[in-house]
Amino acid sequence: MFDFRNVLLVLAVVAGCAPVPPAAPAPPADQTPKPKLVLVTEQSAQNFLEVVRRVEPVAEALCRAAPHIGNCDFRIAVDSDPTLPANAFQTVSPSGRPIIVFTLALIAEAHNEDELAFVLGHEAGHHILGHIARQEAITVTGAMIAGVQAAAAGADRTAVAAAQQKGAEDSYLTFSKTNELEADRLGTEIAYLAGYNPLLGAAFFDRIPDPDAKFRASHPPNAQRKAEVQATMAAILADR
Repeated sequence: MFDFRNVLLVLAVVAGCAPVPPAAPAPPADQTPKPKLVLVTEQSAQNFLEVVRRVEPVAEALCRAAPHIGNCDFRIAVDSDPTLPANAFQTVSPSGRPIIVFTLALIAEAHNEDELAFVLGHEAGHHILGHIARQEAITVTGAMIAGVQAAAAGADRTAVAAAQQKGAEDSYLTFSKTNELEADRLGTEIAYLAGYNPLLGAAFFDRIPDPDAKFRASHPPNAQRKAEVQATMAAILADR
């Protein structure tokens, strides 16, 4: 279960529009731009805590109903670094406990609780759908197939290793996009069941940079992700 005290300790440092004191200034000769510090208001902190209180039980219930998911005791954490950009991600501890991490910037920049709820539901969806284990297996398989094909074509050891690396990257990028859309769909359902409006939550996509295909993006275009949320909500409402 979620321990509110851990997040309160982090958010208390920056709540009330008081920035975390910056580090000692660099010598005058150092012209490196200083990172912008995040300001988290008390209201933003309270909004986040309320979202976690409502969304976390829904995510855990769906997780327990999913097959082959061993640990559904979500830990929601906040990275206390005030210089990090808006972001959230899901990982697992060495013991297999699912962990969802928010940066302060994401909490501060969210326009409403619906956006926070959608992001939290999305990250929980990654765990419920078993994306980390599946992504690892797909990446390993992609590397093996590419290596075998290169070796069969007469490539030397260096070329085989390069083919394995590219095969792993290609597999990761292809299935990462699929995973993101799947998590968007489940995140929509989680946020809705928790009493939030995922359509308002998906407005978050309007303010984040669009993935650039030229750089082999791991995420689908923002417009595609918004359309996925809209389609999922239409299906949910049609089933009511």
